[in-house]
Amino acid sequence: MAEPQISKTYLVKPKHKPKPRTPKQTAESKYWSSFKTKQIPDLISSITSLTFSPTTPHSFAAAHSASLTLYNPQNKFSPTATISSFRDVVSSASFRCDGLLIAASDLSGLVQVFDVKTRTPLRKLRSHTRPARFVKYPVADKLHLVSGGDDAIVKYWDVSGETPICDLLGHKDYVRCGDCSPVSTDMFITGSYDHTVKLWDVRVKDSGSVMEVNHGKPVEDVIFLPSGGLIATAGGDSVKIWDLMGGGKMVYSMESHNKTVTSICVGKLGKDGGEEAQQYRILSVALDGYMKVFDYAKMKVTHSMRFPAPLMSVAFSPDCLTRVIGTSNGTIYAGRRKNKEDFEGGSDEELERPLSKYERRQKKLKALSSRDAGGLGPVEEPQVRVLKPTNFRYFHRGQGEKPSEGEYLVMRPRKVKLGEHDKLLKKFRHKEALVSVLGSKNPENAVAVMEELVARKKLLKCVSNLDSEELGLLLMFLQKHSTVPSYSGLLMGLTKKVLEMRAEDIRASDDLKGHIRNLKRSVEEEIRIQQSLQEIQGIISPLLRITGRR
Repeated sequence: MAEPQISKTYLVKPKHKPKPRTPKQTAESKYWSSFKTKQIPDLISSITSLTFSPTTPHSFAAAHSASLTLYNPQNKFSPTATISSFRDVVSSASFRCDGLLIAASDLSGLVQVFDVKTRTPLRKLRSHTRPARFVKYPVADKLHLVSGGDDAIVKYWDVSGETPICDLLGHKDYVRCGDCSPVSTDMFITGSYDHTVKLWDVRVKDSGSVMEVNHGKPVEDVIFLPSGGLIATAGGDSVKIWDLMGGGKMVYSMESHNKTVTSICVGKLGKDGGEEAQQYRILSVALDGYMKVFDYAKMKVTHSMRFPAPLMSVAFSPDCLTRVIGTSNGTIYAGRRKNKEDFEGGSDEELERPLSKYERRQKKLKALSSRDAGGLGPVEEPQVRVLKPTNFRYFHRGQGEKPSEGEYLVMRPRKVKLGEHDKLLKKFRHKEALVSVLGSKNPENAVAVMEELVARKKLLKCVSNLDSEELGLLLMFLQKHSTVPSYSGLLMGLTKKVLEMRAEDIRASDDLKGHIRNLKRSVEEEIRIQQSLQEIQGIISPLLRITGRR
């Protein structure tokens, strides 16, 4: 009688697979990882300040030692200009809203305004008696500046007259940072080492602060969030968000860093259009070498990156394509994302990538069409003839021919290649299928066959019918693989059943006793390892709990 044929056969595969140890990367992590980092090394001293120009091509300025260097992110981050006319270390820099001027402060207390193209100093603002730590242009104001320094005085400058309009008093310690409101040219905030952040309004006649919040630790950096109603302050190992519209109430405290947070900035997901334009993030860097991305809408850290040096400054470009980080050892980690415009114009990544044969042909045809051929006008790109079903060549296309959009593709089913154990299972020869995989080098096939026999309720019957040599193969397999985490759930239960069912056969054979001794040693060794891991877990878990609170 002929054997019944099964219409479709499936390969036997193990059901229990080990789970990946690394968590799946989220879409936002992929976004921040897409910034291809390039090092700009050998700068003098630490990078105290980084700032982007608000106009294209969004060059950025890096303050290091007594110099201010401008870089073009669209040209492999090459330096375009260096301003060196400073008496002391440059502490801060800020572009004007049109990108034509840049203001910089240094530790001598001098604030200077430079022409970006010619690098000539246009104005020198002298009034600070101690080192000037920050300088800032209001968002849409071309005539005024805000600065602060170690003399605990905040100054509001008339740039054209080189004179301070007013001195804002109120801080009791060094003023180290500040930012201007994105919705008003008359309001700005400053942070000081006296743990306070003050909100100022130059329209108030008594020159007092409008609002004050206490960060609790010396404030290293402070920024306005895009709405203008929230601010973020960095000090100690925490970044705090405050609601100015709610009377200076603290909204959230992000304590993810292990050392002092030195700089923060606002980054934006996506580009200038669509829903992604509203997804803002806070980027923070610290002396622990980490950059954290904080989603203040969901109040959680969404991405983290480690760098091999303490981080001092961070900045993000307005076009969402460039991110720069300055370190304490004079290295800038500049990252840039790929953009469609870069591909059309020939970006750094595109120029370095070798072109395919099709791309070279398209480039050559484009070049020919753009210039005249012997004064006869531009050369038109040759039209590729489309094959139709009425053509004879249509039915003699090769296998490499790609289907067009409107064609229906019929795939030839691939023939399933069956292994020896699959063929035996197909014929219901269960014991022979089990023996065939016990001696193989692939334990996954053996476990898959055992799982299939469990589903057919034939595994214990096969074990009871094994002779002494086959039983030795089974015990040897159990001794090698029963402690493997992905197989132990099935094999440890099978081991117990084998010892109960074949106890008399094992006592009667010295070889089987040797296999049992080896199995016992491997189980005892696994138990010792598990106990050691539990002791280590007991030591580490309190430390992890403390770290989670921070």
